[in-house]
Amino acid sequence: METPKTAEFAHIGKSVIIKGELSGSEDLYVDGQVEGSIELAGNRLIIGPHGQVRASVNAKGVIVQGKLDGNIRASERAELTKSAIAVGDIVTQRIAIEEGAYFKGKVDIQKETVKSEGAKPVPAATASAVASSAAASAATVAMKINPSDGK
Repeated sequence: METPKTAEFAHIGKSVIIKGELSGSEDLYVDGQVEGSIELAGNRLIIGPHGQVRASVNAKGVIVQGKLDGNIRASERAELTKSAIAVGDIVTQRIAIEEGAYFKGKVDIQKETVKSEGAKPVPAATASAVASSAAASAATVAMKINPSDGK
């Protein structure tokens, strides 16, 4: 996923504070504060560099550039950029964690659904601090990436 063009995403600006359940059927860019839950099952969510989210998140794709305190369920892909601070568990098919990102939680990489009868599932993935992993069959990886460790 790439950084959004504003016209393609609904936008929550830096000065906006939302408490409660947030749901929709379009892609969403959050640069303000959200507390509660975010439900975008068929769409993407980007938490911008100024975004502060304390919520459980369910979306097709999730990119965290700011702060997230809550669990992520991304049906396709989750990405933590180098400026991300994320605390919570992640369930997804593919994950990317840039060097310098802070993440504390558990990663559960789900098996990709087979789209046609002849297709073969992707083999088990490995997770590392700087990796984009493919789908895995029920693999669970717990990791903490802390830039202050000096590693």
